[in-house]
Amino acid sequence: MPADLTKPPGVAAKPAAGASGAAAERLAGSAAQHDSPTGGPMASAGDGGAAERERLTLIRSARFRAERERGWRRLEQLVTLCESRGPRALSFADARELAELYRQAATSLSVAREISLDRSLLNYLEALTARAYLAVYAPQESLGGLFSRFFRQRAPQAMRALAPFILAGLATLLLGTGVGYALFLENEAWYDVLVPRGPGDPRGPDATREDLLSVIYDEGDRTSPLDRLGAFAAYLFSHNTRIAIFAFSLGAFACLPTFLLVFYQGLFFGAFVALHVDRGVGIDIAGWLSVHGVTELSAIFVAAGAGYAMGYAVLFPGQRRRADALFDVGRDAVTVAIVAGLMLLVAAILEGFFRQLVQDTGVRLAIGWGVGALWLAWFAFGGRRA
Repeated sequence: MPADLTKPPGVAAKPAAGASGAAAERLAGSAAQHDSPTGGPMASAGDGGAAERERLTLIRSARFRAERERGWRRLEQLVTLCESRGPRALSFADARELAELYRQAATSLSVAREISLDRSLLNYLEALTARAYLAVYAPQESLGGLFSRFFRQRAPQAMRALAPFILAGLATLLLGTGVGYALFLENEAWYDVLVPRGPGDPRGPDATREDLLSVIYDEGDRTSPLDRLGAFAAYLFSHNTRIAIFAFSLGAFACLPTFLLVFYQGLFFGAFVALHVDRGVGIDIAGWLSVHGVTELSAIFVAAGAGYAMGYAVLFPGQRRRADALFDVGRDAVTVAIVAGLMLLVAAILEGFFRQLVQDTGVRLAIGWGVGALWLAWFAFGGRRA
């Protein structure tokens, strides 16, 4: 905001209080005489005429500001209060005054544009009316209200809207799992191709039943429990978050990158499960994976579904432009991607704490599939009334 609204650029001094209107009228009258055919010589063409027009514009701006400045300053005070402390800081009288002063400022801006006042005044009025518009008309909702509306309405509604694409992501993951399972049963050497192993990892084609059980029931690792929990959580959150981000963001490229990424995850998972089933520990690995895997794998194909939705909008925009089709589906797709990120966070907690602290297979299965049932109930029934 200009330091002194009543002293626009080009005006050397402000008239004394009570005389500003009269002084401005005398100046305007003198200027009119110069431009009048009978009032005196015409202003010279070129720089002299432009300077005279600029002087008249500044005089009109000074009068315009002097008549309305008090309301503008009051409006700015109310808007600043609303921005800093929220609309609840306003009393009922202040709220009514805010609305009235906003309408007056909008009218002043319209008049200022019509009579071509100086640019600094127009800039100030445009900024002030924009701020006042947000204070008067923008949705006023607390941060807690936004989170509540997201979880109660927005997220489950977006999940249902993109349900066909999410099911396509699930089908891609299951297809990859079936192929990976079949490849391992055909030749165990496929395991090392499809499943990367870290140093000292006993799980592989040469692993025995006892080797696998030692990992499943944490018999071979005697390090600090807190160290194991932190390492598990950090690894899961970083690795699978990257997978979900890529599955979502690459979907716009005609869906193909998302399909390949999720299909490979299925190959990995299928070969991993096939190794344990072949060694006779299928139920044990089901419990070991269920604690976090139900939520983790669901997050991956949910993110893939959001990517597929964007890719479909690009491939089949219908009567719309591709950019418009992508924009229309983008809101639901981004919401679903946020849900996938939330699911990965929950999976990291389950991975880092419950999987290693709970050793009973039945309890592991109950935790994993119970959490999965809660996710499904939220997606299916949340936000129905809205």
